[in-house]
Amino acid sequence: MTLVVVPVRFPPSSHSAATLREAVRVAEERDADLTILHVDLYQNSGGVSRSDLKRAVEERIGRLDRARYVVRRGFLVEETILEEIVAEGADVVVIGSKQAGRWRRMVQKLLSDPDIDSFLRDELDCTVITVDAEGDVTTNETTETAETDDDAPLPEDGAND
Repeated sequence: MTLVVVPVRFPPSSHSAATLREAVRVAEERDADLTILHVDLYQNSGGVSRSDLKRAVEERIGRLDRARYVVRRGFLVEETILEEIVAEGADVVVIGSKQAGRWRRMVQKLLSDPDIDSFLRDELDCTVITVDAEGDVTTNETTETAETDDDAPLPEDGAND
């Protein structure tokens, strides 16, 4: 079963709502399960529960049938999100552009090339979809097209000789 993971703020901001809507669309399109993830930081914990997260998300975008709500505690948001992606074996991650920027800075500290999309694709083998506040989407997903017999060039038949 395909799994889509979407990290969100609590309570969900308008940017989070745009990211959530895209994650729901992708999950429906791929007949996938959806994990909605919030990281509650140890150093300034809001005491967010799964039911708090579910209630806030459903108030923002409506009821979701195939969604799992997860609240993880951690010191670093980005690291905790990456751990969840790996632990769950996510196939698709839908993140807000602000989160992508934070991940770039974190990866830049670790690597010389701060291309988070390539890092996640190569290291985690998942599709990364980034959503900005207006709901515009970018992805690292490549569409591979196989050449079929219909696409193959036709042999010269000598008709133009």
